[in-house]
Order: sequence, then structure tokens, then C-alpha cells
Amino acid sequence: MREGGCYKPPWVTTGAHPDLEVGVAVVLALCSAVVYGGSDFLGGLASRRASVFGVVALSQLAGLVALLALLPWLGGPVTLADLAWGAAAGLAGTTGLLVFFRALAGGVMSVIAPVTAVTAAAVPVLVGLLSGNRIGPWAAAGIALALVAVVLVSAESGLSSLRAARPASLTAPLMAGIAFGFFFVLLDRTSADAGLTPLVAARLTSVVLVVVVALAGRKPLRVSRGALPLVLTSGVGDMTANALFLLATQQDGQLAITGVLASLYPVSTVVLAQVVLRERLVRAQVAGLGAAVTAVVLITLPG
Repeated sequence: MREGGCYKPPWVTTGAHPDLEVGVAVVLALCSAVVYGGSDFLGGLASRRASVFGVVALSQLAGLVALLALLPWLGGPVTLADLAWGAAAGLAGTTGLLVFFRALAGGVMSVIAPVTAVTAAAVPVLVGLLSGNRIGPWAAAGIALALVAVVLVSAESGLSSLRAARPASLTAPLMAGIAFGFFFVLLDRTSADAGLTPLVAARLTSVVLVVVVALAGRKPLRVSRGALPLVLTSGVGDMTANALFLLATQQDGQLAITGVLASLYPVSTVVLAQVVLRERLVRAQVAGLGAAVTAVVLITLPG
């Protein structure tokens, strides 16, 4: 449709009641968190059977193919600025991924995961508030509780491992979390008219960066046949989550809210691990799941 002579993609509810737009943004952001978590779970399973760089490169390529297939329906006109923001988001996200994997190779997962996750959640909240987002007391309480939930859910070995962490060991996970957080921030900078088209620039940047780093470090890019379905599904899922988050930002949603909701992705990863792999949840994770649910309820309350 067109309003005021400007193209508006069909999913942008311009002119709708503000509360409806915010509600749609919240739902889309939550859906992106669920799909992000599921994609991470499948990618983690695939990484047990194949090279991490191979898994990342092929999954990113699979997501790009899926995105290109959808562009005739979900794409939109873009400016150079939109493509630049998209490419910058891809660079940030992939940099975060590479730093995260490097941290995992030489660190403790029970420390790295929660630090990275809460940092990734905090960045869009801080940027959103500094950019002028105005949120009510219920939403503010929900955001604060969501940050706590991310830490708890990601603490696979309980909170004692965090208390024992050395400051020097936190540098890499903090950097990874900042990079992940800025992926959300940079995507939020693209225009609503652009639809999913900026994600093409983001994904192309990601694929190129991963391949270059892998080749420079002489890392294998092969993926075994048994891991292939997991990798392809993970890649399509990750792109779907990116698309859902981008569509959420194109509503009248506030970055401080949509960013923290999308960052609840560890919840679905943990739930899938518990259901599929029968992994046992520690008390901190159970508390985190409850906190996440409560946080979502608080964020969606009016006022």
C-alpha cells in the first residue's frame, strides 16, 4: 500500500492504533527469540558432528538462499544507507560469533554463556533508552527482570561459576555480547520501507567474513552428510529469526523492549535441550525460566 506517496510494505501497520503496533512488535520479537533459540540448539547439535566454521558458513549460506527466495514478497526499496546498516549488522553479528567461539575454545562455558547473553540483551536496552525510548514502570521492571532471566537461564553450572570468574576471563564474552547487541541496534536503524532487503547485505557480509577467517586460519569448512539437515535447518531458522526481529523493529516497537525480548533466546535453547536431550536444569535455570515468563508479562502490561 501507499500512504502519502511513499511505499509501505504490507506488514508495516502504519496508521494503526499505537497499542496495536506495539503489541505486534512484542509478538514478533518474542517469536524471533523462540526461533533464535531453536536455531542455536540445532547449530549446537551440528557442531558436535562437523567443523564449527563449516556449520556457520553453510548455515549462513542456507539462510541467504531462503531470504532471496522470499524477497519478491517481503522485500522493499532500499537506500544505500539501509544496505550499509545491514552490512554493519552482519559484520557485528559475525564478529560476535567468532569471538564467542574463540572464548569457548579457551574458557568456561558456564561463565561465557551468561555474560555474553546478558551483555547482548543490555546493549539494545541502553541504546534505546539513550535514543529517547520512553517506557512505563511495568515495562522497566520487565526489562530489568528479563536481564536477570538471561543470566539465570544461561548459567548451566549455577551462579557459583560466575562468582569464581576472573576479570580477565570476562573480556572476550563481554566483547561478543556487545557485538551481538549491536547486531540488533544496527538492524533497527534500517527504514521500515526496506522490508527484509537489508538482511541480504547482512548475510552476504556474514558469509564472506566467516569464509575469509576460516581460510586465513586454515580451518576446515566441510560438513558431514549426517550434520547437513541440522545445518540447513539452523541456517533457515536463524534467517527467519532475523526477519522476525527486523519486522518487529519496523512496527512502532521500542528498541529497549524488542531488543531485550529477542535476547531471551537462551530460554528456548534450554527448554529444547531439556526436552530433546533430557539435560537436567539446575535451580538457577528453573528460576530463570520463571523470571523470563514474568518479565514478558510485565513488559506487555499497559502503562
